[in-house]
Amino acid sequence: MKYIIYVVVVVFAFAKAYSQGPPITADKPIMLGGKSFTMKTLTEIRNTERGTILYTPVMLHYLPTANMLVALHVPYTNYSLNDVNGSGLADMKIMGKYQFYRKDGKAKTFRMVAKTLQTLPTGADIDVMDIATGRYAGYYGVVTGYETIKYGISTEIGYNWMPDGTLDEFRAKLGFGLPLLKPQYPNKQLNLYFEYNSVWLHERDWYQLLYAQGIQYALKTVTFDLAVQLPLIQEIDAGRALNYSVFLGTRYTF
Repeated sequence: MKYIIYVVVVVFAFAKAYSQGPPITADKPIMLGGKSFTMKTLTEIRNTERGTILYTPVMLHYLPTANMLVALHVPYTNYSLNDVNGSGLADMKIMGKYQFYRKDGKAKTFRMVAKTLQTLPTGADIDVMDIATGRYAGYYGVVTGYETIKYGISTEIGYNWMPDGTLDEFRAKLGFGLPLLKPQYPNKQLNLYFEYNSVWLHERDWYQLLYAQGIQYALKTVTFDLAVQLPLIQEIDAGRALNYSVFLGTRYTF
């Protein structure tokens, strides 16, 4: 119950948001105009065989130009695991994106972005992927996206390198977005997201294929995201398997 209360507080703290956001658990190469800021959060409640982890990042994104983005993610985590309990700062992250290809058509666009995510070892060494490992990691990948007024498709493929750990990871994502309402002004949108995440940690011989079902509601300048992620395939130590994750977030652009 305490996790749900905390999530609600965080969501309303960032309640004012910009129209349609990116995929919920994936990413997309569509960027806003240059000289713009976005403050966002996406809380994850991750339930595993090892225990439950609450992860809440505060993310500040800045676009110095229309095809470049830099971001800082400052996350808080609270965890109750079989072998350790605690709370505090998780691993901070610095992200960079560069859009190197763009082709626009009538009511459609295709774009490609080079992406890096640098994870700093500011969190506790509790060996929780993407949240708190206490070790540096560098992710390098390419994000593509095709969007029309009727649907959107995004992909991502990349590699996460952890030189002092065993969480090196090949990552691939595929997402589909389906708007349920016609474009209108003032902005009002209801979007469904269908997202797949493939993770192969070759040093541990672990593999996961995850599916997230999400919904996004946007009214004027307010956007809310909600998604539930479940495992489709898990070849991982039994004590570390994912049961489910719940994502709840919002964003504000200025």
